[in-house]
Amino acid sequence: MFNINALLERTKGDRWIWIIIMLLSMISIMVVYSATGAIAYKKGISVEKYLLFKHVIFVILGVVMIYIAHLLDYKYYAGISKILMIITIPLLLYTLAFGQTLNDASRWVKIPVINLTFQTSDLAKLALITFLARMLTRKQENIKDVKKAFLPIMGSVCVVFILIALANLSTALMLFGVSILLLIIGRISIKQILTVCAGGLVLLLFVVFLGPRKETYKSRIESFLHPELQHSDKTYQSDHSKIALATGGVLGKGPGNSTERNFLPHPYSDFIFAIIIEEYGTVGGLVVIILYLTLLYRCVLIVNRSPKAFGALLAAGLSFSLTIQAFANMAVAVGLGPVTGVPLPLVSMGGTSMIFTSIAFGIILSVSRDVEEKSSGVKKEDKVIVGEIPAMA
Repeated sequence: MFNINALLERTKGDRWIWIIIMLLSMISIMVVYSATGAIAYKKGISVEKYLLFKHVIFVILGVVMIYIAHLLDYKYYAGISKILMIITIPLLLYTLAFGQTLNDASRWVKIPVINLTFQTSDLAKLALITFLARMLTRKQENIKDVKKAFLPIMGSVCVVFILIALANLSTALMLFGVSILLLIIGRISIKQILTVCAGGLVLLLFVVFLGPRKETYKSRIESFLHPELQHSDKTYQSDHSKIALATGGVLGKGPGNSTERNFLPHPYSDFIFAIIIEEYGTVGGLVVIILYLTLLYRCVLIVNRSPKAFGALLAAGLSFSLTIQAFANMAVAVGLGPVTGVPLPLVSMGGTSMIFTSIAFGIILSVSRDVEEKSSGVKKEDKVIVGEIPAMA
């Protein structure tokens, strides 16, 4: 019999976050099992076989990655972030030039030998957030200096933003928003932050009106603002998502009884929240929302209790990224935003996306583990890669 308490005894860090991880993983398996019925039928295989090899394995692997990542002292991620940034920039360039194209966007690259594709923006999010936390920590003594702090920090943000935005604007905008929040927490001056926002707006206008996907962005914005004026093909996804919401009611149709999973193009990823509400009702949707809000609350507590700037910035950046992405996905499903390709963290089906999301959870738990050990008086050797990290001012 599954014993959650026995499992939690083997882990460290915030227990509430561990419980949230387990609950989201179980919700993911149940909903994806239901949502993949149609695609499994089209492929001529059983839904159990499709689910096992396409999702359950990655959920299990994700939990393993969380466990491994949370055991590593979070200070090591400062050094790792520099390596990730060195890898990320050329990888994003390679993706734009030679990546696999879908819907006029080059977002994926194929890993040789295993023939597994992954979205390079997932790696870029993790790399940029950890790198920003490192840079903001190291530049605290000169944080108001434009040449020594502002320009080096913003250089990395702008480069990653442009490279992602050319193929995946929604992800780039969310990452830019998280970067701004980190700059505020990292004590960058408001004047400089406003300059960043102005520059970001210019880059956004450039991508929307002159970028390679300008027609796609224009169509999605017009469909969102004026759905009554659009052809039904352009509002197909949002229309069926609204049908799922409307027919779900308070308690839903029950597990496995979704009908809109047969019509929505991506019911197991982009529109999985609509399937959750259709099958589990408003109550099920509220449970998912509460889980993400609780995650954010527990992460804020970790940030406030962290004695080191790097740990606080790391936990803040990753938690903002996860929760903003979650609410962006849910906003699209309920019609509060234009259609985007943003998955629901730890719930949507997706191999490498699940892995990188899991690593982010693991890093947050690593910071939490350090906070708990220090608050309980546990002494351990301070192994810092980039030098002593000052406490938050």
